[in-house]
Amino acid sequence: MALILHAGKSNKNAYKTLIVAEYAGVQVELAPDFEMGVSNKTPEFLKMNPIGKVPVLETSDGPVFESNAIARYVTRLKDDHTLYGSSLIEYARIEQWIDFSSLEIDANLIKWYYPRMGRAPYLPPAEEIAISALKRALNALNTHLASNTYLVGHFVTLADIILTCNLYFGFTNLLVKSVTSEFPHVERYFWTLVNQPNFRKILGQVKQTEAVPLVQSAKKPSQPKESKSKVDEPKKEAKKEPEKPKEEAEEEGPKPKPKNPLDLLPSSKMILDEWKRLYSNTKSNFREVAIKGFWDMYDPDGYSLWFCDYKYNAENTVSFVTLNKVSGFLQRMDLARKYAFGKMLVIGSEPPFKVKGLWLFRGQEIPQFVIDECYDMELYEWTKVDISDESQTERVNQMIEDCEPFEGEPLLDAKCFK
Repeated sequence: MALILHAGKSNKNAYKTLIVAEYAGVQVELAPDFEMGVSNKTPEFLKMNPIGKVPVLETSDGPVFESNAIARYVTRLKDDHTLYGSSLIEYARIEQWIDFSSLEIDANLIKWYYPRMGRAPYLPPAEEIAISALKRALNALNTHLASNTYLVGHFVTLADIILTCNLYFGFTNLLVKSVTSEFPHVERYFWTLVNQPNFRKILGQVKQTEAVPLVQSAKKPSQPKESKSKVDEPKKEAKKEPEKPKEEAEEEGPKPKPKNPLDLLPSSKMILDEWKRLYSNTKSNFREVAIKGFWDMYDPDGYSLWFCDYKYNAENTVSFVTLNKVSGFLQRMDLARKYAFGKMLVIGSEPPFKVKGLWLFRGQEIPQFVIDECYDMELYEWTKVDISDESQTERVNQMIEDCEPFEGEPLLDAKCFK
């Protein structure tokens, strides 16, 4: 019988076996009409893999699961190829690089990707650790590939196939050009492999991702419905209530949504939208027009200014990750758009990069609903601006203006929330 591979058509772990099959000359067919989340939950599938994970290879001798084990099995079905090397030491080194690919490359890519997609809790320090470990692995791989076309020997081996499939996941989902350009030999290796006929037949034309996915907003768990008690008791005949007058029924309709506490504050002379328009429309003489206009409008009784400093700047070792971190923060601050204006500066030309910000909030304190709803707030130290201190007001001016250098260092980027 032909070998049947149970997995979706775009599963990178299934690609390992399909590419091996092309090199080894083994017939492997994808299970027809496989639907992830449905097919892998059936009793028939769970007999092959009790935990329901894919891929699973169906053979005449029984099923095999775990993608690397499946790839090894298909590799060993024939021996007229070089996928497992030509000597014991080559075999050992192939296994070495398979482990490296799984433990150092794939594992850290997953630790980076899953939280961003809402499949695990998103913790910025944990993401920094995963990216740092991944870069260390890519650097080691880059050093090896500086003097080697392939991982082991002078031909494609099973190690190359497994590593390339793991890199494929990274290149198409996370590893933008600004990251991979730091590892030119890894880039050369990856694009060489994915354009080999046996790879291209399975992967098609590969396109590198242009952006790291933003962090998905965490969904609050839905409240379980109350279980009905005394299900087996016979229903009692409901007493008919007298029909309520129409006016009374209308009064019991849905109540209006309570106002935000900030809407109940005394009116302020500062109209936030007018400041935002002035900021956006000022194209020249910024200090004379926008900065002066800000202080003319500013109402210290109705608004407050706050500096924020990221607590974990030492972990900002990757420029694009730091920029995405700030972008995600601003995205999650959208709930405060009616009541706030902010500037976020990413500072430095070399890592670690510093993240500092300036925020204007309605009221005298940081709004409680912002603290409750935006988890990024606890990642920053917040200091209220003393507008009687000229050095602090000048710092406010420089942050609004994107002054460079800022505090003696160049700006990597400046972002505005308005």
